[in-house]
Amino acid sequence: MNKTGKPDFIPGKIGICGLLLIIGMYAGCAGADGADPAVYSFADLPFAMPDLKVPQFPDRTFLITGYGAVGDGQTKNTAAFDKAIQACSKAGGGHVVVPAGLWLTGPIHLQSHINLHLERGAVVLFSPLFEDYPLIKNTFEGLESVRCTSPLSGRDLDTVAVTGDGIFDGSGQAWRPVKKSKLTEGQWKDLTASGGAVEPSGNIWWPSEEAMNGQKTVARLKREGADVAEYAAARQFLRPVLVSLVNCKNVLLDGPTFQNSTGWNIHPLLCENMMIRNLIVRNPWYSQNGDGLDLESCRNVLLQNCRFDVGDDAMCMKSGRDEYGRRRGRPTENVVIRDCTVYHGHGGFVVGSEMSGGVRNISVRNCDFLGTDVGVRFKSTRGRGGVVENIYIQDIYMTDIATDAIRFNLFYEIKSSGPEQSLTLPAEPVSEETPRFQNIHLENIVCSGAEKAMYLQGLPEMPVRGIELENAVLSADEGVTCIEGDQITMKNVKIIKKKGLALGFYNSRNITLSQVTSGSPEEVFMKLAGSKTAAVRLEGSTRSVPADKIVYGQGAGPSVVIRE
Repeated sequence: MNKTGKPDFIPGKIGICGLLLIIGMYAGCAGADGADPAVYSFADLPFAMPDLKVPQFPDRTFLITGYGAVGDGQTKNTAAFDKAIQACSKAGGGHVVVPAGLWLTGPIHLQSHINLHLERGAVVLFSPLFEDYPLIKNTFEGLESVRCTSPLSGRDLDTVAVTGDGIFDGSGQAWRPVKKSKLTEGQWKDLTASGGAVEPSGNIWWPSEEAMNGQKTVARLKREGADVAEYAAARQFLRPVLVSLVNCKNVLLDGPTFQNSTGWNIHPLLCENMMIRNLIVRNPWYSQNGDGLDLESCRNVLLQNCRFDVGDDAMCMKSGRDEYGRRRGRPTENVVIRDCTVYHGHGGFVVGSEMSGGVRNISVRNCDFLGTDVGVRFKSTRGRGGVVENIYIQDIYMTDIATDAIRFNLFYEIKSSGPEQSLTLPAEPVSEETPRFQNIHLENIVCSGAEKAMYLQGLPEMPVRGIELENAVLSADEGVTCIEGDQITMKNVKIIKKKGLALGFYNSRNITLSQVTSGSPEEVFMKLAGSKTAAVRLEGSTRSVPADKIVYGQGAGPSVVIRE
């Protein structure tokens, strides 16, 4: 404090460690030393992408301790964070610095031209008290909704950053339901003995009865046209995302760990010109809705060198749900993802299922998916609408995938009836509610260990179209199944499977197989079935597959095969 009793304003002074961190973040140029550049260019992409410039901030520093913050894990520092941010904003921007310590706080609201910087050893622990998070109008899973305020948020901002080596912890255990099936018997016993409420089925624990009954309460409030304040009756059910950025531009997230979120972890919505790099994103593997990063209706985004270990989808592209998403009409587009690793997660790279505004021009390259439920995952369903197109996925390395290494599923959340039964599913009229997945390219894909190498299922009225898989080695229990596909190309693909068919195409047409082999001995290499199956071209070495290694059914016959 200075003689006036006001907190010290320290231009350019952040401590040696903090100064070196910021110099490294903002002054680096791409080179042999691996430093992050100040400007990213994307000339090598198959779509147009503007350069991204790393946001710059004035050389002013505001330590939160100068505004009354105490890092003892007991003192609530909500007011101190707000005072420091407001002072920085009033001065014209700069760096709000959080030194080492355990900083308990309620919501933090970011401002334009501010870099919230966590020094090494800093842990921002968000309060577990529900009443600390006011109710607001927001979105949830692609629809307008009333939710609690997010622990870390910003809206309508320009030039904002969250950087450093510290940790943000969302105290998600105070909010999240837990499924019995995801715990050991001993863990479930300890959890239920701690309090809370268990659903009558005995399968889901909730932190409170209010939270358990929240879905019914919210449904009633919607029917009654209740105002925001009346949703307090379901406050404990209305979990926020940990980081909510809405309609922001020129955004940098660089360095921190984001963990233990109440719902989704990081959710940029309607943002543009974003750089997300060097993050660690963590949630317990059993965390309900515990996504890592959900980009919704964002454009011009770089996601680089991040690590995910989460309870739901890891890196997910979204654009709103159903009519609400289509009416907003803002696709997620121009996204570059590279050099990322996903450990646990429902999917490594994911599109959907809320993709009604469209997803296009996405490049995913040089990523490792190690133990995810699905590796590369595309999902949607009737009613969504929207177009997913121009997706380029390269240099993906996967191990120990619990289900499908690659999955396209347009019957999301509908129980699959199996490929043979799917042949009789009726087509519905094509409309704005019909989702479309097209022009998706996968190259240099390696998977060692999965339940299934690849599964594609389009709609009878709208096949998945223009899917290319080139230069791949897929080792799995089962091979490839394609239902309702069109213009499917596989080139230089080796399928190593333990049982069943290497390839099965059902009601699929315009298939090209070139240099496709199976490393496993089998009586049957491929099955073709369904009256819509046609124009299956065998090229290169695949052309010599013996006729008796191909079987047919349900309206398909040898005439559908073209050897070239």
